Amino acid sequence: MLVLPLLLAGLAACGSKAPNDTFDITAAPAVKTNTPARSRQLLVADPTALKALDSEMVLVRVTPSEVRYLSKSQWSDKLTRMVQAKLVETFENTGKLDGVGKPGQGLAIDFQLISDIRAFEVDTVGADRGVVEISVKLLNDRNGSVKAQKVFSASELASGTSNEAYIRAMDRAFARVSAEIVAWTLAQL
Repeated sequence: MLVLPLLLAGLAACGSKAPNDTFDITAAPAVKTNTPARSRQLLVADPTALKALDSEMVLVRVTPSEVRYLSKSQWSDKLTRMVQAKLVETFENTGKLDGVGKPGQGLAIDFQLISDIRAFEVDTVGADRGVVEISVKLLNDRNGSVKAQKVFSASELASGTSNEAYIRAMDRAFARVSAEIVAWTLAQL
């Protein structure tokens, strides 16, 4: 009869609130582009980022040289994996490519999108705002040459001082950046 108390304790733990609120980012809404559909396959490579960003913790810049993490908050996955997944989803939603995927999915790829997340943070220097900056390179997978490269950035004011307001500001900034990345990439192909 020892099993029943242990089972009840386990169920009670399942109903308890997590110590941190968990947040996700969203894929950009429909990307406006006049680029025709291309018979191409694109690999969205694993993004890179400094260690401070490459985690589940939400970064807050308190001075130009000091960062902290948003209390009682976390991303639903490592930030780099979330950005990669949402870029793939945004590309897929356009319907402009024959295939889009991540490493290990077996695509016969024509191009790789290589990205480096330079900023994905709440910036509290001045007005509180969400800041996203991502550098991308479009690599021709057939010959290894960089076809084009560009840095995309956006900043969105937070509508308040709650964790949710900060996350929404970063999500809006990411939506702008990801839509610009997708439109630019399609125009380069």
